[in-house]
Amino acid sequence: MKILFCGDVIGKAGRQAVCEHVPRLKKAEKIDFVVVNGENAAHGFGITAKICNEFYEAGVDALTTGNHVWDQREIIAYINSDPRLLRPHNFPKGTPGRGAAVFTLADGRKILVLHVMTRLFMDALDDPFACVEKVISGYTLGATIDAVIVDVHGEATSEKTAMGCFLDGRVSMVIGTHSHVPTADARLLPGGTAYQTDLGMCGDYDSVIGMKKAPAMARFLTKMPGERLTPAEGEATMCGVVVETDDKTGLAVKISPLRIGGCLQATPA
Repeated sequence: MKILFCGDVIGKAGRQAVCEHVPRLKKAEKIDFVVVNGENAAHGFGITAKICNEFYEAGVDALTTGNHVWDQREIIAYINSDPRLLRPHNFPKGTPGRGAAVFTLADGRKILVLHVMTRLFMDALDDPFACVEKVISGYTLGATIDAVIVDVHGEATSEKTAMGCFLDGRVSMVIGTHSHVPTADARLLPGGTAYQTDLGMCGDYDSVIGMKKAPAMARFLTKMPGERLTPAEGEATMCGVVVETDDKTGLAVKISPLRIGGCLQATPA
């Protein structure tokens, strides 16, 4: 199985990059399943129902989010009606939406997508390690489930790396999101789980992590709130990974970083 996972989408430029490249990649690379982190897709803050549908029409199968999931208030009433849109699973009990879902491919193979948020330098949510343990204990990789994808949305590289080690050999891939900067550590862990600390963003890198430079710099230079941050509007780089899994075991056999367009050095696609 081949799975494409795209990093945090920032604003219109990021959306356009994803919607342009995903259909081509699905066909050219014979991608079976596409996950996109869309938590900054709506002008840099949150996601809307309309944007969700734009991604689905482009061939995206599942959407994850993160700490900005509720920035667009309309999503609170919408999220329960959309089984493909996930919020971090370790929100307190009673929070709208879901953070884990099983998707069935046309050929019958089943994929579990599990989304959690870390706690270091982030909101004080429930324990993400206990959360993932509880969910995956209900499945056997390679037997009752064909692939398990874990989006770990977090600030601290140490916490995301620890999650990769914790799940190694029990899930297909542990992929970090949130920092908007792609890390250079994409690899197969000893137990066969594909791992990268952060995918980076799908957005304009001639920016401050996707936002226009002047207002962002002013906040650091003056320590005043100033102008509202807005997404940079230049050509975006689509950042992500393609992970290939063994259909017999569900474990990964290859992870390939992906960077297309914009000002970052491209990778083969």
